[in-house]
Amino acid sequence: MKSSYKVGIIGATGMVGQRFVTLLHDHPWFKITALAASPRSAGKPYGEAVGKKWAMSEEIPASVADMTVMDAVADVEKIAAMVDFVFCAVDMKKDEIRALEERYAKAECPVVSNNSAHRHTPDVPMIIPEINPGHLEIIPAQRKRLGTKRGFVAVKSNCSLQSYLPALAVINMKYPVAKALVTTYQAISGAGKTFDTWPEMVDNLIPYIGGEEQKSEVEPGKILGHVEGGEIVPSDEMSIECQTYRVPVSDGHTAAIFFSFRDGVEKPSVEEIERLWAEYEGEPQRLRLPHAPERFIHVYTEKDSPDQPQIKTAREIDGGMAISCGRLRESAQYDYKLVSMSHNTLRGAAGGGVLLAELLAAKGYLD
Repeated sequence: MKSSYKVGIIGATGMVGQRFVTLLHDHPWFKITALAASPRSAGKPYGEAVGKKWAMSEEIPASVADMTVMDAVADVEKIAAMVDFVFCAVDMKKDEIRALEERYAKAECPVVSNNSAHRHTPDVPMIIPEINPGHLEIIPAQRKRLGTKRGFVAVKSNCSLQSYLPALAVINMKYPVAKALVTTYQAISGAGKTFDTWPEMVDNLIPYIGGEEQKSEVEPGKILGHVEGGEIVPSDEMSIECQTYRVPVSDGHTAAIFFSFRDGVEKPSVEEIERLWAEYEGEPQRLRLPHAPERFIHVYTEKDSPDQPQIKTAREIDGGMAISCGRLRESAQYDYKLVSMSHNTLRGAAGGGVLLAELLAAKGYLD
């Protein structure tokens, strides 16, 4: 890998784009050299283009405040010539996003996408870096389809998946899971909102998030699948049913999980599952990537911490990049039940994208 990479952020004025800015402005490997957004923001200094929409707790970094915003669509070739790769977090129709991301890829500019548009494209890897880094092996097949030498698209999963799928996936590696019933309680930042911009969410709960339940039930299959014949073949061995809620929380998605093992699997003890979580290391930990949490899964035992994990105490662990699990106990109708959570705009969105880019760099895909 190279010692440094020039980076563009496509969709830089939105909430996820803003989070990319805060994570990248002092990154040891990546340097922001291009910011792009819609035509109404193009041509303006970034600070002016964002204006009152800036939703981060820290100030706009001085290194980008005066950077001129480019047009995400009209300036594709110009941006591609300025950077080594781009992060993409645009607010457009899915077919438009798919076309845009492939335009960047065909301009020989790799794309690390936060969008959902390409999550079901068979040769586009959808990566949780600690769980399925091997899916990066599909990139040469995608390049062949696109007719590119460097360009490709890689995506991260839906942000809510990362609040619960890692807990199940780590168990599943040794003790295969047959089915899971999941309820997620998702923060308002997942909708790109704050309490100032969405006052209706104060003292409220909405038992519906459009499209979210389908994503939660379908996307795990691809993540747990395997590469074969130039595509990623989804796994159908773990059945997941999900209900989603929007709750009055600023950041952090929580999940209540009930799960059972496959027939014939010897049921592990609570202590064995907690040991698997606590000791698990993925590629990001072994490679010591800059945004890798020191410990992927933090464990709260039912005996010592029956009221954990809580959003306020757990979401910022390891820079918001860790998963937290607790309340693991036997279930009357399933084998076990637990609570799991993660920071949705860090691990779940921009931070997960940065970690994916670090993995791509370490594996040589961005050279």
